[in-house]
Amino acid sequence: MVRKSESKSYRMYKVTQLPNGLRIATAAMPHMASVSLGLFVGMGSRYEPALLNGVCHFIEHMLFKGTKRRSARAISEEVEGIGGYMNAFTSEESTCFHARVHHQHFNAVLDVLMDMFLNSRFAPADVAKEREVIKEEIAMYRDQPAQHVQEVLNATVWPDHALGRSITGTERGLSRLKRLQLLGYFGQSYCATNTVVAVAGNVRHAAVVRAVTAYAREFGRGAAPSFSPVVARQREPRLKLVSRQTEQAQLALGIRTCSRHDERRFALRLLNAILGENMSSRLFQRIREDLGLAYNIYSTPSFYADTGDLVVSAGLDAANLAPALRLVLRELKRLGKVAPSPSELRRARDFVIGQFDLSLESTESQMNFVGDQLLSYGCVTPPELTKRRLAAVTAQQIRDVAQNYFQLQNLNLAVVSPVRDATPLRAEFARYLA
Repeated sequence: MVRKSESKSYRMYKVTQLPNGLRIATAAMPHMASVSLGLFVGMGSRYEPALLNGVCHFIEHMLFKGTKRRSARAISEEVEGIGGYMNAFTSEESTCFHARVHHQHFNAVLDVLMDMFLNSRFAPADVAKEREVIKEEIAMYRDQPAQHVQEVLNATVWPDHALGRSITGTERGLSRLKRLQLLGYFGQSYCATNTVVAVAGNVRHAAVVRAVTAYAREFGRGAAPSFSPVVARQREPRLKLVSRQTEQAQLALGIRTCSRHDERRFALRLLNAILGENMSSRLFQRIREDLGLAYNIYSTPSFYADTGDLVVSAGLDAANLAPALRLVLRELKRLGKVAPSPSELRRARDFVIGQFDLSLESTESQMNFVGDQLLSYGCVTPPELTKRRLAAVTAQQIRDVAQNYFQLQNLNLAVVSPVRDATPLRAEFARYLA
């Protein structure tokens, strides 16, 4: 028996769960020429044991290397040969294999993605070759200081935890990963109950369900994985200095916040817009526009199943590290002391809601939205409801979350630069407490 639920307040979204637990979600966009299709799996780097760090990302690569029916070249040619696009990504809590084509080619691209997901060979020669490709990917990220500092920060914010490990793994860890481990991990967790098929565009829900159902019996019946929750043990600020001969210093300041299930996340989204999300934010205006201390400075929130963080990032001259950090900390403290003005709150609210609306214009963004919603919350929350929650945030709520999270003992700083002496940066932490 197929169970179906439909959002009453936003009829473009429909969800069906098949008897084996596989979920199918569609976002109807009949005015679009394209259709975007994604296979979302609730499996990412935070589920990996330390000895298998990087296995999810490795598996992502291997699904493009050939199946029992198609070579790696045939996979790309069949999608690109009909004007389509295909890719994949691995994050901390999910993996997605996705494609975008003209809606007339939906069945063709569905067959390619399903073949990859259900029949990939993991040929020994391909495993050996792709291991070296991923090592080159790791080296590429390490050569990008703005990327490297984020990985250093993650290890600082989440020490001795899977969230602090690199999604791609390490060269040494990859050398230990064997074909049978990849196959075992894939078979155990990439299963029907842990997978969402998300489709957005010029399609009919019933037709998508029929098409996907034809493949459903081939999905494995493993159990959804579990992860180690984050336990907050930080008692003092942390600082990690990585000395490299770079032309520009990279700074990343991370603060632990709340999970995606916490009501305070709405206030944090508006706080982030006020702090550093755009060119009219406090950090951009003060540090770049007024003082010219940095070319690039911004803040970004992230929300996970049981925790979250807010990160301020900047690229600047090494001589400006301490002055810029002082100004960032000053803004954090000010947010915790004084609620934003009505006009600043209004601008932040209108920006966040406006960006949310714009982010849902394309079939690919709608596909990502419904896939993430089902994996994260078990249902598709209508955008109107999210916008109402954002609109209801008060200035006092923003002040309260800043006061709660922007404490000295919650601060984590990572710096990649030629600087070797952390004393001036530690002095700014001491000043923050004063």
